[in-house]
Amino acid sequence: MKPISVQLYSLREAAAKDFIGVLKAVAAMGYVGVEPAGLYDLKPTEFLKIISDLGLVVSSNHGPWPNRNNLKEVIDTTLALKLKTAIGGFGPDDFKTLDTIKATADTVNFMIDQLAPAGITLALHNHYWEFNTIDGRLAYDYLLELCPRVKIELDIYWAANFGACNPAEQIRRLRDRTVLLHVKDGTLVRDVPHVAVGSGKMDIPACIAAADLNQVEWLVVELDSCATDMREAVAASYRYLTSNRLARGRI
Repeated sequence: MKPISVQLYSLREAAAKDFIGVLKAVAAMGYVGVEPAGLYDLKPTEFLKIISDLGLVVSSNHGPWPNRNNLKEVIDTTLALKLKTAIGGFGPDDFKTLDTIKATADTVNFMIDQLAPAGITLALHNHYWEFNTIDGRLAYDYLLELCPRVKIELDIYWAANFGACNPAEQIRRLRDRTVLLHVKDGTLVRDVPHVAVGSGKMDIPACIAAADLNQVEWLVVELDSCATDMREAVAASYRYLTSNRLARGRI
């Protein structure tokens, strides 16, 4: 079983009021790691000390989001958090046509070249638009073909593209390059809030089974939005994954 982390973007509303309180709550739930999306004015060293005292580690990081102009900051933050992978991603317009995908690929390969001397690899986090088709082929496939060195943080819910794709099949196809799995659940209906992992339409066991667990380092729970209490949904997601022996927690 892979260790379980939570993307702190899920808890952003509470974190904006009491970030340390959120970290304490996540630790009490039993999560092994956290994937921050901003440090709320803490320095990386301060953040590491706080989570270490709580028994947590940094699984991965979303911030700053890499682009051509901020790679020094990305390198400094990644190394300060004692990580070796920087995570980035792109918007729908970057996957709209073959020409925009080629431009996106040029940026990805440029960033890989700039990060490599620092010992940092680049992993891409997907949304649903990478799994739209262009000329009968997934937009993501064009990009990955043009960027053979990039790794993947695969978001299993967005890989379903609201039912247009089989997410387990996509995970299986991309398993050799997938180093992190974002685990989320929902109704597979566009613009409807997510739900606690295990209570939606996703076949979570099939998705995790499709991954190469020799490649995947962490399972990271993320709920972009939720119609119920977000903190309870994050806790319920932990309970579902650990009680079904799909992920390893601390307690």
